[in-house]
Amino acid sequence: MKNIVFIFISLLTGFVAFPQNVNIQQADSLRQELAEAKQETSRAIILADLAEAYRTEKPDSTLYFADQALQLSRNINFPFGEMRAYLILCFYFYNAGTDLSQALETGLKALDISQKYKFKDFEGACLIRVGQVNLMLGNTKEAFSDFQSANQVLSNSRHSFFYAVTYWWLSNTYLTMKKPDSALYMAKIGQEKAIEIKNDRVIGQVLSIIGRVYAIKGNNQLAQQYYHQRIAAAERFNESADVAGGYLNLARLFKDLKQNDSAIYYAKKAYDLGSPRSNKGIVSSAGKLLSVLLESRDPAEALRYLKIANAAEDSVYNIQKIQLAQTLVFKEKERQTELGYEKKAYQSRARQYALLIGIGLLLLGLVGLYRNNRSKQKANRDLEKQKKKVEETLAELKSTQSQLIQSEKMASLGELTAGIAHEIQNPLNFVNNFSEVNSELIAEMKEEIEKGNLDGVKNIATDIEENEQKIKHHGKRADAIVKNMLQHSRSSSGNKEFTDINALADEYLRLAYHGLRAKDKSFNANFKTNFDDSIGKINIIPQDIGRVVLNLINNAFYAVDEKKRKTGDEYEPIVSISTKKNNGKSDSYRIEISVKDNGNGIPQKALDKIFQPFFTTKPTGQGTGLGLSLSYDIVKAHGGELKVKTKEGEGSEFIIELPNQF
Repeated sequence: MKNIVFIFISLLTGFVAFPQNVNIQQADSLRQELAEAKQETSRAIILADLAEAYRTEKPDSTLYFADQALQLSRNINFPFGEMRAYLILCFYFYNAGTDLSQALETGLKALDISQKYKFKDFEGACLIRVGQVNLMLGNTKEAFSDFQSANQVLSNSRHSFFYAVTYWWLSNTYLTMKKPDSALYMAKIGQEKAIEIKNDRVIGQVLSIIGRVYAIKGNNQLAQQYYHQRIAAAERFNESADVAGGYLNLARLFKDLKQNDSAIYYAKKAYDLGSPRSNKGIVSSAGKLLSVLLESRDPAEALRYLKIANAAEDSVYNIQKIQLAQTLVFKEKERQTELGYEKKAYQSRARQYALLIGIGLLLLGLVGLYRNNRSKQKANRDLEKQKKKVEETLAELKSTQSQLIQSEKMASLGELTAGIAHEIQNPLNFVNNFSEVNSELIAEMKEEIEKGNLDGVKNIATDIEENEQKIKHHGKRADAIVKNMLQHSRSSSGNKEFTDINALADEYLRLAYHGLRAKDKSFNANFKTNFDDSIGKINIIPQDIGRVVLNLINNAFYAVDEKKRKTGDEYEPIVSISTKKNNGKSDSYRIEISVKDNGNGIPQKALDKIFQPFFTTKPTGQGTGLGLSLSYDIVKAHGGELKVKTKEGEGSEFIIELPNQF
């Protein structure tokens, strides 16, 4: 129990650290915190932070501290600390390159714990690291799926760091899949997210990807600019490996441009950064590049750099052998402690259950005594107040009735407004995106004009013209949405109009869904449509029938959301809306609109009352009891019928029957 309380308090106070938010400069202060920490849970988290701090500079220390964090978390039955340790070990095995299968195994263990205990922020981090391992293993599709899942999990997260990282890896994966345009699009979103949270490490990585995309596209000037910006971001974060990586990007760019002096200059800068820090990977890459660049002008110096690069590779190989041995020791220690851990966990659970049962029995006894005493006192007070309350209720009923009707209408208007805003946002996003692309194309056109490349100018002009057509198309689409929604949301004039009932039902379904999403981001449900295209247009008052459809859809979404909250992730909420023609009693066609859900259904005892004014099955404060009553009256005024089919525990279906002509 104390571990659960500690995690809850930690999340509220922001004490819990997150992967890659610490670096080597914080190691000394973390060691000091470890020496002063008194609670075992605090020590487990600090040990995990220390392992993160050493992740790029001292991988041996990362393995040591992660092992310590794992063993301590197991001993005190601390799932959060165990998950952190596995997450760091995943990065260690991945970064060392000695055992990618072990990297995948530890990453999946961390993911399993995060999902079991609902550590939502860290579930995203675990998915990211599992995706990194899959990408290195060549499982590109699996990696892309992992990054997409992480992006979805983290879209509503309190911590936007992981959310920004998902765009970094999505863009990197698109680049691996040879889709530079998609990589550029994702990288620019990642850049925006990273700037919002002011995280220079993520900024530097997405800038590097943007630079690589422009290099692939042949825009070397832009590529060079983004590589310089990547270096500046890495310097602000004080990550020497990232700075050296930026210099290597520039060196390779200038080598491809056959500007060997500049290529040598930046390759030496990368080499000089990696050498004193014993960063063998950077030394090897920079040394090999220098040996190629200097081969024709200074063979002796080229040979020297080649020997240094080969020695660095041999050193890395030896380090990997040592790391592999350490990994084997870690696996054996983990196997030896597993049996003891399981025994302690069982004993701990048994003690907790016994304690909880004792506390529960005591609480039941106390509650029984308290309720017995309170019921006697309350009975006497209720008899005295009952007459007065009835009189006051009757006096307030008429006033309350008019207020509730107005409240119902305003609630519907608010949901429509939220849905309209979401619908308009889609075409506006396209307009903004194509406008941004045109700005870049105009800049490229100016460059081509200066070069005198008329063919290039014509091609760019054609692209601009096509984008302008798309902007015009989506602008008209936004205009149409506004006009249609204003038509359906305005006050009813009482005049019937020939209306496309399928379009009306589809619009109000999407507006209801996005309206609820706007009010509650945790809300989610699937919806399906099945419209009969043979119906055509029917003569109705569209605003009134629209309100009926909106009310029924909102009730259906409420029902499936309530069931999901009670049953959990095993249940899939579904709302369906359909239309069709039916042959009525007098051989005249009738139109049928059906709204169906797979929620809990309506209790049999409430079924006869659902169309009565002020009757509601919702909790107090969540419903006025007027929605179905008003809907019933509107359908009757149109010469139709409103019916319901329900089965308790399985769902409900409301059916609107309307005559085809009036």
